[in-house]
Amino acid sequence: MRALRKAPGELDEEGLVRLVAKGDRAAFEELYRRTAPWMAVRLSRRCADEQIVAEVMQETYLAVWRAAGAFAGAAAGGTAVGWLWTIAARRLVDAFRRRAHHAEPPLAAASQPMVPAAEEEALAATVGGDVGDALRRLAPELRQVLQAMVLDGLSVRETAVLLGLPEGTVKTRARRARIAMRRALA
Repeated sequence: MRALRKAPGELDEEGLVRLVAKGDRAAFEELYRRTAPWMAVRLSRRCADEQIVAEVMQETYLAVWRAAGAFAGAAAGGTAVGWLWTIAARRLVDAFRRRAHHAEPPLAAASQPMVPAAEEEALAATVGGDVGDALRRLAPELRQVLQAMVLDGLSVRETAVLLGLPEGTVKTRARRARIAMRRALA
């Protein structure tokens, strides 16, 4: 008896990634249709340069097409959406590094005051008041972990992969960040 195969539109993202791993173009197109809009928004919150966002999107989905077979899925405690975001975030960091490596700041830029990073501006727009102030006062390494886990909704494992840290370090920093936030808001 032959098993009935679901159409790509009937599968969740993990099922789509599994089909993409087998070379299913329709599943890839459906995965892209579902995930590209929110991915573009999330990347735009971290980078104001539309060209970089477009490059990162292209690199991300190319990587998904090529590496879908490596996706471990729920068996490893991850989600397809988290896996996609991890790939995109790493590609964004790579793009920033390439740009920083190839670009020399103009002389006029050296005399101008520091401008907040795009992530800081997005954070300020997202979280305001006392909570936003307390969050901005956190050490950068604690803020990164808290932002990834709370604002981006990533798991400990996904945060560890995104930031290139051991899971234990992510847990420790998350705990330290929460303690610091409680003290700041008390």
